[in-house]
Order: sequence, then structure tokens, then C-alpha cells
Amino acid sequence: MADEFPEFRLRLPNGKMVARGQVLPEKGMNGSLKFLVLAGSPVHPEATPGIPPYPAAQREKLVADGGIRRESDRWPDHWETTRDIECNSPSAAASVVAGRSTDGLAQWRTEEGFPLVDYLGSSWRTPHKTWLVRGSNVSGRDLVQRLWVPDGWVTLAATHLPQVDEADPTKSVLRRYVQEGYDATTSYSQKQAMVDELHYFLTQMRLGDTLCAISDGQLYVGTVTGEAEQVESEGGLSNLRRRARWRPAGIPYDELPEALQQKLSIQHDVVDLTPVQALVEGLGRSDEELTEEAKAIDRDPSVELPTIVARREPELPAPTDELADELLVHDAAWLREVRELLADERQLVLYGPPGTGKTYLALRLAEFLGGGPEQVKLVQFHPSYAYEDFFEGFRPQEDAQTREVAFRLTAGPLRELADLASREGNRHIPHFLIIDEINRANLAKVFGELYFLLEYRNKSVRLTYSGDDFALPPNLFVIGTMNTADRSIALVDAAMRRRFAFVELSPRTEPTRGLLRRWLAREGKDAEPADLLDVLNSRIGDPDFHIGPSYLMKKGVYREGGLERTWRTKILPLLEEHHYGEGVDIEKRYGLAALRESLA
Repeated sequence: MADEFPEFRLRLPNGKMVARGQVLPEKGMNGSLKFLVLAGSPVHPEATPGIPPYPAAQREKLVADGGIRRESDRWPDHWETTRDIECNSPSAAASVVAGRSTDGLAQWRTEEGFPLVDYLGSSWRTPHKTWLVRGSNVSGRDLVQRLWVPDGWVTLAATHLPQVDEADPTKSVLRRYVQEGYDATTSYSQKQAMVDELHYFLTQMRLGDTLCAISDGQLYVGTVTGEAEQVESEGGLSNLRRRARWRPAGIPYDELPEALQQKLSIQHDVVDLTPVQALVEGLGRSDEELTEEAKAIDRDPSVELPTIVARREPELPAPTDELADELLVHDAAWLREVRELLADERQLVLYGPPGTGKTYLALRLAEFLGGGPEQVKLVQFHPSYAYEDFFEGFRPQEDAQTREVAFRLTAGPLRELADLASREGNRHIPHFLIIDEINRANLAKVFGELYFLLEYRNKSVRLTYSGDDFALPPNLFVIGTMNTADRSIALVDAAMRRRFAFVELSPRTEPTRGLLRRWLAREGKDAEPADLLDVLNSRIGDPDFHIGPSYLMKKGVYREGGLERTWRTKILPLLEEHHYGEGVDIEKRYGLAALRESLA
């Protein structure tokens, strides 16, 4: 076994610690090959709530019997394996050391960076998978209409591929065949993509798998009924083929669920659609029909059908009067309108002068609509913020063992939240990204190719660094805050206006106009600060520089001398900056004495 498989490594969540392991010849309970985590490997000390039950229990048992030591001289702030640990599968082994649900076939990698899956045949794959195979434009010919549907085939062009002798070739074997046949005719990236597609078609695809094909604006669904064959064909357009049974009628592409459209937009000849398999299985059938079908096969009625769960849209709960009272919003109808804008656009900006409670409102509203703070992440933009900070990029990281620094691909807050939102079981739960001070960064630079996805949520794009095909999950919502005193709303470019709905929070209008007065009443305090603020803002000509109520909603303001101190150190300096060079007597125009005199 050591001769057949190399040693594999897994980088822990912090990107610095690396565990080591080997594939074993025996199979575990789920049919996958067992995996050995080698002694001296680091173990992440914290387990996330989403870790599967088996590795969670194995972690606890290993800690109890000494197989995992809670202290490690080699791995700072981490645990360590004291002996070789046998696990039922590579994924279980990865979850044990990483402390979270982890795809071991992809995350265990050789020293050169090739994943474990490249060294396995078809025996490890799930029992049933779904595939998209493109055939509507093969050298200008629509094979879906001409060959596949009428004659019962699914094919792949492999004009220069040598005869593959292995019955179940691994990806590492196919890489050699592609290198031999296409070395002088295709680029490195093209050869890499071809290896993936051939591996899917020859090894991963099995009898009974579901097929999808797109032609003339329709999605055709079928089933694999034959083994792969390598034959001569006209023009070399269908050298690899399998027998298939297709439904005669297609489904209009525009009527497909958004999550399925995202996967179908990936531009490869063969795409694994198994993550949206439930959506494909439910096409053309109502929830009632699926439920009756489940009853007919005596299925457990207490368990929801995966197809129904998968196509459930994320729902934003309607804001209540109690929430409006808590947030001191004048009318729950205003909150419900914001909720409707989010449901329609999925991106929204709260804009207004400083101190109008934009960030606080964004956070509290997101927590209410998402069901808790776990579904909410906040980032703050600034002029030097970049795509690599926001989404993903190569960042310098020190190896804890060798102390050498290397650049490693690191996920940013948007990638982390998108991955969380797209996990199975999370896809109908709203997740929120709060971008504070969204107008302080160069948005086109920060979002990069993701700017496209903000407008076209049913599409996917190829990422700059990782090369993954990525789409924004339908249940990911974005709320930005914009300080109009920092940069006027009029300066926002048309591209951003098209992608976001804009909601004003201004002392001129509700809910901000009466916010301080409602807060003072709730706290049992005198209404004078609200009167002073109203007079102050009436003297400021530019509404973008009005003063928000949050400056006067702090405990320190209501200690002895607090109002005067806050006015002198917080509010007047803002107005001095606003009138810089104009020769305005700030104290005479905006000072407390002048304002109180006008109220007398």
C-alpha cells in the first residue's frame, strides 16, 4: 500500500499546522478506504457544532485514552496525536484533526499538492450522482438534438486521446494519457480540465446516474444505462460514449431553480451536479406529488424529503411591532419595507450622516431576519481594503514547525460566509454580510469578478486565485452602511446603484428624526437634548452633515456636565471641519448657549 499511495498531508483551519496520514488497504463501515493519521500530527483544539457524530465521538475517546494529547511542545495552542490513529475514512480522519466537517478526499494532499481523490478509482464515490454533460455545441454541432436524445447516447469528444486500457483509470493515470495525446496541442490549464472531465465520464459516472444536458434553451434529463466505450466517430466528436435514456421533453431553462442555474452555468464539458441533485429530481413534480410518492414506498413520514428541503427558498421573517419598539423605529411598516427590499434585491445600503445608527440597525435587523448572530458577519471597508482581504488571496503564513514563511491561499470573510451559507442544511437559512463604511473602498477592486455576481445571482464565475467555480448562495444577503459626510451619495457609481437598493437614514426623516425623542422617553429623561438636536440640524444647510441622534444616546451624556462635554468634544469639531475656511463662528452659531437661547 505504501508503494501505491504516497503520504498525504492536511492543513488545519489556521493554515499553519499540517497533519500527516496514509491510506490503508481495508475498507471502513461506509465502504471507503480506511485512513491512518500519523503520530505527532497537530489536532485543532476546538470542534465546531457541525462536526459529524463519528469523528466527534472519536475525538473525545482519543482524548480520554491518551491518543490525543491536549498539550503540544511542537504545535503551539494545538493538541497532538501521540500514536497512529486509524479512522473509517479519509473524511473522518480529516474531521478528527480539523475539528469540523471536512472533505478528506479533497483536503488530504500529496507534497506536490495533488488531492487524495486523484489516486482512487470509482469505488469510493457515493451510490448515485447527477451530471451535466455539454453537447449542444461540439465543433458547431448540436449532438443533444442530433444524437443523444433521439438515439439514446451521451458522448464526449476525445479526438487525440490514446486508447485507455485500464477498466477503472484513476485521475493520476488519466493525466499521463492526456499528456501523451495532447501535449503539443493544448495548454496546461486545458489539459487539467480535460483530466477532470475524462475522470468524471470514464470512472465516476455509473449505471443509474442522472444526466442533464442543455439545448436550445431547454434542460433535458436522462439516465445512464451503459458502460463507457471508446470508439472511432465522425470527426472525432463522440469518441467516448455511454448508452443513455432521455426524457423526450425538455424543461425551459428560465423556469429552473436559481441554485440549479448557478451550477449549470459552470463552463466545463462535464460538471458534477450532485450538490443540487435533489433539485434535478424534483423538476416537474410538486411537493404534494413527492410526498405521495414517499408514502407509497413506506418512507418515514417524520423525515422531510431532501428534494422538498433543497428547493425551499430562504424566507425572511416579517418584522414585528416588538422589534420596532426595541429598535425605536416609529412604525413596523418601515422595517417591513426594508425586509421586502432585501427579499427582492438581496443587497441594500443604509446611508446617511454620522450618528444615525446605520451599523446598529443593520446588525440588529440582520440578526432578526437571519435567526441569530451566528448567521451574521461584519467587515469594515477602508481605502486600502482589497479583494485579497475580502474574498481570497495568497497571504504570508509561518509554518509552526519549520518557522518558514510561505504564501498560502487564505479565505476572506465573504468566502467563509458563502461557504457556510451553501452547506447542506443551511441553504434555506438567511445569512448576512454587513459591510460597514462600504463607500470607503474601491468597490470594483474589492469585489473583482464577484461584482458580476451581485447582479446575476443565477450565474457562477471562475475565481482569480483558487480557480474554483463560484456562485453567491441564494440565501446570502448583503447590507452596507454609507456615511454621506465621508463621500456624498451622489458620487456613487451607476454600477453600485444597479446592484444595491438604497435606504436613507437622515435626521430629516423617520425613523431617525424622532429616534432621540423616543429614546429619551423610554429612559425617563428630559426632552431638552432632542429639542437642541432639532434646532442644531435646522441651522446646518447641507443635509449630508446633519448630526445623528446616537451622539446623545450614551450614558456619559447624562452625567454631570456630560451634555456640554459631548457637545464641545464630539459635535462642534465635526461642524468646524464642515465649515473649514469659511470664517464661520462655530460656537456662536452651533454652541449650546446659542441653541438654548433660541429655545427660550
